[in-house]
Amino acid sequence: MKFFDNLPPMEHLRSEDMSLVQLIIPVESAHRAVSYLGDLGLLQFKDLNEDKSPFQRTFVNQVKRCGEMSRKLRFFSDQISKAGVSAPSCSSSQQVIDLEQLEVRLSEHEAELLEMNTNSEKLQQTYNELLEFKLVLLKAGGFLVPAQNHAVSAETELVENIYSKKDDESLSLLEQSMQPESSKAGLRFISGIICKSKELTFERMLFRATRGNMFFNQAPAGKQVMDPVTGEMVDKTVFVVFFSGEQAKNKILKICHAFGANCYPVPEENNKQRQLTREVSMRLSELEATLDAGILHRNKALALIGSELWNWTIMVKKEKAVYDTLNMLNFDVTKKCLVGEGWCPTFAKPQIKEALQHASIHSNSQVGIIFHDMDSFESPPTYFRTNRFTNAFQEIVDAYGVARFQEANPAVYSVITFPFLFAVMFGDWGHGLCLLLGALVLILREKKLGSQKLGSFMEMAFGGRYLILLMALFSIYCGLIYNEFFSVPFYIFGESAYKCRDSSCSDARTAGLIKYRDPYPFGVDPRWRGSRSELPFLNSLKMKMSILLGVSQMNLGIILSYFDAKFHGSSLDIRYQFIPQIIFLNSLFGYLALLIVIKWCSGSQADLYHVMIYMFLDPTGDLGENQLFWGQKELQILLLLMAIVAVPWMLFPKPFILKKLHTERFQGRNYGILGTSEMDLDHEPDSARRQHHEDFNFSEVFVHQMIHSIEFILGAVSNTASYLRLWALSLAHSELSTVFYEKLLLLAWGYDSVIIRIAGLAVFAFATAFILLMMETLSAFLHALRLHWVEFMNKFYHGDGYKFKPFSFKLLADED
Repeated sequence: MKFFDNLPPMEHLRSEDMSLVQLIIPVESAHRAVSYLGDLGLLQFKDLNEDKSPFQRTFVNQVKRCGEMSRKLRFFSDQISKAGVSAPSCSSSQQVIDLEQLEVRLSEHEAELLEMNTNSEKLQQTYNELLEFKLVLLKAGGFLVPAQNHAVSAETELVENIYSKKDDESLSLLEQSMQPESSKAGLRFISGIICKSKELTFERMLFRATRGNMFFNQAPAGKQVMDPVTGEMVDKTVFVVFFSGEQAKNKILKICHAFGANCYPVPEENNKQRQLTREVSMRLSELEATLDAGILHRNKALALIGSELWNWTIMVKKEKAVYDTLNMLNFDVTKKCLVGEGWCPTFAKPQIKEALQHASIHSNSQVGIIFHDMDSFESPPTYFRTNRFTNAFQEIVDAYGVARFQEANPAVYSVITFPFLFAVMFGDWGHGLCLLLGALVLILREKKLGSQKLGSFMEMAFGGRYLILLMALFSIYCGLIYNEFFSVPFYIFGESAYKCRDSSCSDARTAGLIKYRDPYPFGVDPRWRGSRSELPFLNSLKMKMSILLGVSQMNLGIILSYFDAKFHGSSLDIRYQFIPQIIFLNSLFGYLALLIVIKWCSGSQADLYHVMIYMFLDPTGDLGENQLFWGQKELQILLLLMAIVAVPWMLFPKPFILKKLHTERFQGRNYGILGTSEMDLDHEPDSARRQHHEDFNFSEVFVHQMIHSIEFILGAVSNTASYLRLWALSLAHSELSTVFYEKLLLLAWGYDSVIIRIAGLAVFAFATAFILLMMETLSAFLHALRLHWVEFMNKFYHGDGYKFKPFSFKLLADED
């Protein structure tokens, strides 16, 4: 234990030291002070008005104003997106403007845009109606020519044209020329235009409503028309309905209105049709010019807004964040100062003081801002300083749970262990090179990609680019050990140590190999590939390697629990958790790891399954040919006894010692307090130290300790077995790669046809990219994640802290 005591306290592996501070800010300096603290981004404010609703807070009106401006900015952004106007994401001009001026400008721009939109909609509606009218004139005229040739001149006076829009100025010529001259009953018609998708239903409804007493004629409009509701271009059909009687007319008009069909008047005389068509075409030309000019003017206005939109958005977000933060502060009794509390890293206090001094000077305040430390009974937030490289690993740990204040950070070890365990399952240096190329592309283009808005998958890959880099490098390393390049072995490090039994044998791979020289220098001998012993050899190798790696990582987790207990002064956890846990794990599975190493070094044929099973069933029995070293039986009995003793050692002493300490403390005796994780509730948020030793429930503590002990004992077995997934996934990846190589690439290469070879190569590349490089990568990643979260971190990591979330303007810009 002295060796561990002399080790450094691992300060660089723990969260930053935090301080609870209080700020007393004059009202005239409050806004500027909070703004400067937002620029600094190193202070997390506490909400001192939790009992108040958002509408009861002091600066609620300012927050509403900022919310209204945010709505206008979102409106501008939507309009720019719909218009397809290209606007820079960040303006180079830094025009100084205050909030009141910005509010006025936004209101002016919104009113201007709304007016332009209203005028544009009216013009567009008129243009659509005239375009439909023109199409009806062109198509319906052809229907009326045959009818006109067969009609009697006396009956033409009975023809009445029905139309729905009486107030349109463009129909003045028609109204003057097409007034019915007689109200007598006779053959009439209604002409109009309808969406093509409604044509059949519309005709069927007309037939049923008139009981077949109508004649329906239709033709495609020949040109798409904009739908006024959706704004999309749709195909339409021109129709003419011939009928007789006033009742039929009313029914047809109602059906037209229900189906959204627009009815337009068409004169029967050809000269009037041509005159009306010319008039409509002239109006359309004028409206097109007017619409183009309006769109151009609107796009210029949107481009001007877009050039400043990013700056305005950031400014409004900052102002809203400032007032939201000010709402978390309390007024003092004089109503002249605001009082705030918050957490900050201890190293940042000089910077915060300097920022507050600048705020006092720039606001011309007669009274300075008071900044001082406070005593705290609460657990501070957890803050780890990360960079581009370590951020992905920290995010993986935080997804499981945020560390307690100054708890050992698993992310430091995960930088190496996570990509290495991934590579054990993914080991193939050909696939590793593909991952490496992808990671290098993301890293070399990180400035460009970092400024773009990426999709969810691409954003996830970009955030973990350095994690992918390490995963690729370790995959290349493990692939060289496995000697697999897309499942193909290579003689990279010299010649094989094996040869054929007979120099002339052609079936050496089936008849077996003999060793004739020193072992292959690095990794697996390529001659194992395809031999009878390949699968048994690789299975044994990878299974034993998985157990060694698992026992090593679990021991690392238990050792970290010692450093955590030592750091927090918890001698009970060291004596009654760390020591029995390390004894129990290594008495069983540490001993198994030792047997594996001895068997490898000695070349023994001992059956380790038999040794471990009969260590429990018959500890005093004769090992026979399974004995690996002298004194093995006695050592096994000793280790078994130590494992049995470790179980009550873990379970009973700690709860009874805690009960004794609690009883003595409240009897007034002056005994020293042994620290423990159960008694040190400083780690829990919102807990006061005066409550730490009042609520002691022995049954609850004993049950908790019993659950923890049983979980560890059973977990030692299940966690060790869980590490066998390293062997299983490595074997699956290797065999799948072999199948693709032999059954796709080699099979296609056996044909003389170039087309078959190219097709086989394409299918092999597709299978490699989407199955081995995407699905297998994701599978190995998730299994490595599980090994860290469950098997490694549960030995020492509580993960019940809360994250340090400072008030920072930089985070607002990053979110935008």
